[in-house]
Amino acid sequence: MRPERARVTGGEQIGPYTLLRVARGGIEPGIPGQFFMLEAPGRPLPRPMSLCLAPPGELEFLIDPIGPGTRALCALQPGDELAILGPLGNGFRLDVERPLLVGGGIGTAPLPYLSEALGSPPAILGFRTARHAEAARLVPNAEVVLEPTYVTEAMPPGHDVLACGPEPMLAAVAQLEPAAQLAWEAAMACGYGACYGCAVEVDGELKRLCVEGPVLAAEAVAA
Repeated sequence: MRPERARVTGGEQIGPYTLLRVARGGIEPGIPGQFFMLEAPGRPLPRPMSLCLAPPGELEFLIDPIGPGTRALCALQPGDELAILGPLGNGFRLDVERPLLVGGGIGTAPLPYLSEALGSPPAILGFRTARHAEAARLVPNAEVVLEPTYVTEAMPPGHDVLACGPEPMLAAVAQLEPAAQLAWEAAMACGYGACYGCAVEVDGELKRLCVEGPVLAAEAVAA
């Protein structure tokens, strides 16, 4: 698989995040929870991004501009081009009876596409500030909690949990719901298993999140 060139069609500021829109061309959107490697012109390394939405003819990515690579992606203008590789990794299983989406911060990114695939189930999203929580409007039926409240405090029992967020949040979700599906965040240099930069311990062995993940069963990674 080789990166493809794609044209930026637009961008939208959502709180501190940028929703980057790209012409889909022949790129398949894949399964919710899979990711793409996006490389802005002039940047030495691509950045891993979950697909946020897949409207007709486009791919949309919610990006937090926290470093040079992500800031370069957020600065792209309509008509600019970037390199895209994907979809990569393993996404969420969609054969669940009572889905509940749980997200934290930029971990909200894959949940709009997942919500669409599951028919807009309930969701609980946690953010640091009200400004960050503006991203919640992308996820229908979302309940928002702000720090110092944790998403785990608002999770009702008896659901099939599908979650994405920072590692402490996912660890807490795994303790409550061992059958949950967790999309882990990690720094990735290649996206296809060559660099071993995204290895985590699963069932006592180191696994590459870009190949075995990023979605893993909570019971495999719970402490």
